[in-house]
Amino acid sequence: MNLKHLLIIIFVLTSSCAPNPSGQTASPALTTADSPPATPAAPTFTALPTSTDTPLPTDTPLPTGTPTLTPLPTVENLPAKVIADKLSCRYGPGAEYLYLFAFNATTRIKLIGRTDANNWVWVANKDQNNRDNNCWVNTKFIEIDGNPGQLPIVYPGLKLPVSPYYPGPAWATAERKDDDKVVISWEPVPISPGKYEDENMQQYIIEVWRCENGQIIFETLGTNFPFITVDADEPGCSVASHGRVFVQEKHGYGGPVEIPWPPAVTP
Repeated sequence: MNLKHLLIIIFVLTSSCAPNPSGQTASPALTTADSPPATPAAPTFTALPTSTDTPLPTDTPLPTGTPTLTPLPTVENLPAKVIADKLSCRYGPGAEYLYLFAFNATTRIKLIGRTDANNWVWVANKDQNNRDNNCWVNTKFIEIDGNPGQLPIVYPGLKLPVSPYYPGPAWATAERKDDDKVVISWEPVPISPGKYEDENMQQYIIEVWRCENGQIIFETLGTNFPFITVDADEPGCSVASHGRVFVQEKHGYGGPVEIPWPPAVTP
């Protein structure tokens, strides 16, 4: 080996052993996986002011249930005065019943009863032999000293005078039409012309308790045919609608036969 080659080898070895100029030893680079995660600073929240709720006024609860109506006290009778020129007093509580006699204007009368659902009242009366001969008048034609609603209900309950010649119909039927109409028919019972009180008397009397606007209304209907239509009967009453049919002749009444009333149609 010549001198030139020896000098080159010495130079190389001397360079590799030279210290780092900065005087520090190099550290291996950290990878992302080795780096500790940055911890974000916790946010600082400002507390909102606490609101104080003002309680709403408490409603007073309404009473529940249907209010109970206080019934009128019952009286035995009430005085009244006739204000019509002639007031018919009849065997039953309606203009279709047989005529008994008439009161003159200003006659003082005593009322002793009423029907359950119309404006006819029962009048105390004596015949010429001082026997009870009570009859019915319409309150539209009298002045009453008091409230007729305080009189005792006597009809239905009182019996009409019985015909010695004709029985009542043996059957009756009824069907509902157009929801609120009821068509009634019954067994025909022909009577002779001599048994009519007058030309205005009707052969059949129909008593009906029907529902209208939540109330039971009692009314009487008359006809010479074995059928009739009740124009209004609605749902909504606490008492079921019902009715009955009498045969009427000048001596009294045959029957009655009860009507098998069809139930009201609920909308």
